[in-house]
This record gives sequence, C-alpha cells and structure tokens, in this order.
Amino acid sequence: MSTIGYESWAVDMADVGPIYPFQGWEVAMVVVGVIFWIGWHRIQFVRESAHLEQARKRALDHERIQRSVERY
Repeated sequence: MSTIGYESWAVDMADVGPIYPFQGWEVAMVVVGVIFWIGWHRIQFVRESAHLEQARKRALDHERIQRSVERY
C-alpha cells in the first residue's frame, strides 16, 4: 500500500514530485485541524464558564463564608 502515490521507486527522481505521505490531502487536513481547534476552544469556554459560574454562586453565600471565617 502506498500513501504517496508511487508503487515503485524505480523511476527517475528528477521527475518525482512531492514524496511525503497523503499528498493532496493538505487542504482537507487543515480544514479538519481548524474545526478541531475551534471546537476544542468552544468546549473549554463552555466548561470553564460553568465552573466560574458555580464558583461565583458559592462566593455569594455570605452565611457560609461567615461560618468558615468564624470557625478559625
């Protein structure tokens, strides 16, 4: 199986173009990478926002804070 488009290396190397794997898939890989990158940041934003909202709600519980301070 060849991922570079050549089945045999018995050719004139001057006529050979790119020899890296999956040639011709560069644009598709960049698109997939950008979608993954944006999706990752979106997931992180949502999860961190939820965590910060929970922390904010806990910080507004003045009685709990007062008990915690008075305990020490």
